[in-house]
Amino acid sequence: MRAFLPSDSCKETQLNAINPQSWLQVERGKISKLPSSCTTTSSSIESFIKVPEPPIVPFFKPVDYVEVLAQIHEELESCSLQERSNLYLLQFQIFRGLGETKLMRRSLRSAWQKAGTVHERLVFGAWLKYEKQGEELIVDLLATCNKCAQEFGPMDVASQFPVEVDGASQETVVTDGEKSLKNVNFWIGDEKIVCRRQKIASLSAPFHAMLNGYFNESLCEDIDLSENNISPLGLRTISVFSVTGCLSDVPPDLLLEILVFANKFCCERLKDACDRKLASSVCTKDDAVELMEYAIEENSPVLAASCLQVFLHELPDCLNDERVVEIFSHADRQQRLIMAGQASFSLYCLLSEVAMNLDPRSDKTVCFLEQLIESAETDRQRLLAFHQLGCVRLLRKEYDEAESLFERAVGLGHVYSIAGLARLGYIKGHKLWSYEKLSSVISSVNPLGWMYQERSLYCEGDKRWEYLEKATELDPTLTYPYMYRAASLMMKQNVQAALGEINRVLGFKLALECLELRFCLYLANEDYKAALCDVQVILTLSPDYRMFEGRVAASQLRTLVREHVDNWTTADCWMQLYDRWSSVDDIGSLSVIYQMLESGEAKGVLYFRQSLLLLRLNCPDAAMRSLELACQHASSEHERLVYEGWILYDTGHCEEGLRKAEESIRTKRSFEAFFLKAYALADSSMDFACSSTVISLLENALKCPSDNLRKGQALNNLGSVYVDCGKLYLAADCYINALKIRHTRAHQGLARVHFLRNDKAAAYEEMTKLIEKAKNNASAYEKRSEYCDRDLTKADLEMVTQLDPLRVYPYRYRAAVLMDSSKEKEAIAELSRAIAFKADLHLLHLRAAFHEHVGDVLAALRDCRAALSIDPNHQEMLELHSRVNSHEP
Repeated sequence: MRAFLPSDSCKETQLNAINPQSWLQVERGKISKLPSSCTTTSSSIESFIKVPEPPIVPFFKPVDYVEVLAQIHEELESCSLQERSNLYLLQFQIFRGLGETKLMRRSLRSAWQKAGTVHERLVFGAWLKYEKQGEELIVDLLATCNKCAQEFGPMDVASQFPVEVDGASQETVVTDGEKSLKNVNFWIGDEKIVCRRQKIASLSAPFHAMLNGYFNESLCEDIDLSENNISPLGLRTISVFSVTGCLSDVPPDLLLEILVFANKFCCERLKDACDRKLASSVCTKDDAVELMEYAIEENSPVLAASCLQVFLHELPDCLNDERVVEIFSHADRQQRLIMAGQASFSLYCLLSEVAMNLDPRSDKTVCFLEQLIESAETDRQRLLAFHQLGCVRLLRKEYDEAESLFERAVGLGHVYSIAGLARLGYIKGHKLWSYEKLSSVISSVNPLGWMYQERSLYCEGDKRWEYLEKATELDPTLTYPYMYRAASLMMKQNVQAALGEINRVLGFKLALECLELRFCLYLANEDYKAALCDVQVILTLSPDYRMFEGRVAASQLRTLVREHVDNWTTADCWMQLYDRWSSVDDIGSLSVIYQMLESGEAKGVLYFRQSLLLLRLNCPDAAMRSLELACQHASSEHERLVYEGWILYDTGHCEEGLRKAEESIRTKRSFEAFFLKAYALADSSMDFACSSTVISLLENALKCPSDNLRKGQALNNLGSVYVDCGKLYLAADCYINALKIRHTRAHQGLARVHFLRNDKAAAYEEMTKLIEKAKNNASAYEKRSEYCDRDLTKADLEMVTQLDPLRVYPYRYRAAVLMDSSKEKEAIAELSRAIAFKADLHLLHLRAAFHEHVGDVLAALRDCRAALSIDPNHQEMLELHSRVNSHEP
C-alpha cells in the first residue's frame, strides 16, 4: 500500500497555524536566534514536535508468518490449477505485511503465470502493470533494442475462451412430404425475410420446437416476428448465420440487437458468435462502459471480460470515472461471476488497493471492500477483507462498524485486528480495557514487536518507555518507538540523546517520517544547516511530500529554512560533496546534490550521481526516477545512451544495457560508457577471458576525463577484479591510488589484499581506518569481523546489529557459534529473533538445518517450505527440503 493513512490536507494559507516563523525568525539576509522562551520550555517544543500514533495498517499480519507461508507452499504442491492463483495472492498479502516489495511482485508474477482462467490472467496482468507504473521508459528503451516488453499488454480475450458446442441445436432430416415447408417466411411489419426452415430450427431448441414440433407454426409458411424486437436487417443476418455459421461485417449496434434476440430464443451458437464479435470491438473506456451493461444483462462472458480488460488496463485513472465505479460497486454475485468468473476476489483485492492508494476514506474504497467481503470464499480471504474494511471504517471515524469488522476478523484468527479493537476502545474512553486486551494477546502467543508497541499507547511514563524498548528489541524495523523516544528526550532538553535515537533508525531505514522528525529536532536546536539537509533529502525522495500532518509542503519549509543558511558557490558545493562522499555520508551527499541541481549546470550528471546514492540507500524507486531525469537532462547523445544503459541494467536487462554502452562508446569514448560496460560484464561473468576485458575497459575509463569521485570508484572496481585474478600487487596499487583521491571505501579492498597475504592484523587495521572515517559503517564492522579472533568478532557483529539490525550475517554467525557449543536451543532462538521481522532465505535455511540436526523434522520441513516461498528455485534449499521431506512421519 503506497500511502494508507495520509493526514488531512490543508491549504497553504494554514502555514501560520503551525507558525514556523516563530522558530525560523525569517528575515531576508539575516540569521537570527530564537527567543529564549522558545528554546527552553518543553511546552513550546511539544507544540512543534509531535509524533503521531502508529496507524493500524490494512495488511495481513499473521502471528507466525513462517507457518502460514509453509502452509501455502504445501497447498501449492497438491492444489488444483484453479486454486493456485488465490494461494499466490495470499502469499503476496503476507509479503506485503512484511514490507518485502520484491517478494510481493514475485508472488504477483507467479499468480499471473499460474493463472488457470482468462479472468485471473487479466487481473494479475493488470496488477503487475499497475505496480510498474512509471516504467514506460523501460518499455521504450527495450523497443530500441528490438525487444518487446509488453507482456502485460492487451490480449485477444475471445481466443482465450473455449468455443462451446451448442448441444441443444438439432438438424432435422426433411421428408418428401415436407418439401413444401422447406423455407419459412418471417414477417417483421411489412417486410418478409425468407429463411431455410431447418437451418433456423437448428439454432436452438425453442426454434426447433416451434418449426418442427406440435406448435401451429410448424405447419405455417408465414410467421410474424414483429413483437420480438428484431429488425429485418437483424433477422436477415441471423438467416445468413444459420447457413454459414459466421457473422461478418456486422456493425456493433446490430450485433447487440442480435445478441438480445439470441439470448431470448436460447440460440447459444449465435449468442457466442455475437459475444466474441462484440468483444473484439471494445476499444475505449466509453465502449466498455456501454457494452458491460449488455454483457451483464445478456450473460455474455467474453464481452464482459473484454470490457474488464479495458477498465483494468487504465488503472488507476478509470476509477475517477463514476460510471466505471458504479459498475464495480453494485455488482451482485451473478454479475460478478459474469464479469470476473472465479477471479472476483482477486479483482476486488486489486480495485480495493488502487482505491485505498487514491483515497482510503472514499466511498468507492468502502464499496470495493464490501464487494471484497462478498467475494471471499475462504476464512483467510474473509479475515483479510474484514480487517481492511475495518481499517477504512476506523479512518472514516465510523467506529461501531469498524469494531464489528475487527471482531469478525479476530474471530477468524487474525490476531493483528485486536490492535484495531484496542484503538477503538481507547477512542471510546476504555483505556484500561485496551491495555488488558493487548496484555492478554502478549501472554497467549509468541509476542511480536507490534504488540508491545500497541500496548505502550495505553500507559504512561516508565511503563510506556519499557514497552517501546521491548518493541524495538522484537522488531527493530518499527519506526514509532524511535520517534517517541527521540521526541520524549527532546522534551527533557536532551538534544544529543534525541538526535542519537532518531539517527539509530535512519542509519538503516531512510523513512520519511523519521527524516521529518529529525528536521523538527534540528529546527528546535536552531541547527539550520542540518535542518536544510534533511528537508532536501525529503524532497529528493518525495518531491511532493507534505509535513506537519500534511498541512505544509516540504518545499515551502525548505524556502523558509534556506533564509538562515549561507549560500554556497558551485565550488563550495563540490567541496562539500567530496567531504560527504569520502566520509560515506550518503544522506549528506544527497542533500548537496539537491542543492547543486538548483544551479542548472550539468544536471544529467548530478541526477545520475543522485541515483547511485539512492540505490546505496535502498531506495530503488527514487533511484529510477533520478535516472530517468538524468536521461531527460543529458547534455549529449553519448551521455544519454549511458543513462539509458544503466536503466536497462538496473531493471535486469543486462544484455541491452551493454548494447547501450557499446553504442555510446562508438559515439564518443567516455569514462561512464566504459565504466558501465565493465560493470555489467563483471556482474554477468567472471571467467578469466571476461576479467581481462573488464580490466581493459576500466583502464580505458580511467584514461577518459572524469572527476575523482567516479575515478575512485573505477579504481576500486579495478582492484576487485585484480584480486579475483590473484594479482594482489596490482590490486593494492589500485586501492592505494583510490585512497589518495579520498575514495574511502577502498580501505575495504586493501584490507582484503592484506588478508590474502596472510596479514590479518594489517587487514584489521585497514578496516578500523574505514570505521573511523565512514559515517555509515555497519558494513565496515561486519567486514572487519572477518579479520580478528572470536571475541573481537563477536563484539564487531554485535555493533553491526545495533547499527543495522537488517543485516543477517551477524545472526547467522552467532547462531553457528552457539550450535558449535552444543547450545541448540539458543542457536535456534538467535535465528528466530531475526526471522520474526525479516523474511530471509538464509536465516530460514540455517534454522531448518538446525531443526533437522536436533531431530525436529516438522519444524525443519516448515522452515524449508517457507524458504521456498521466498525463492522456489534455490538449489540447496530444494535439496534440504527433499531430504527432510523423506524423513517426515
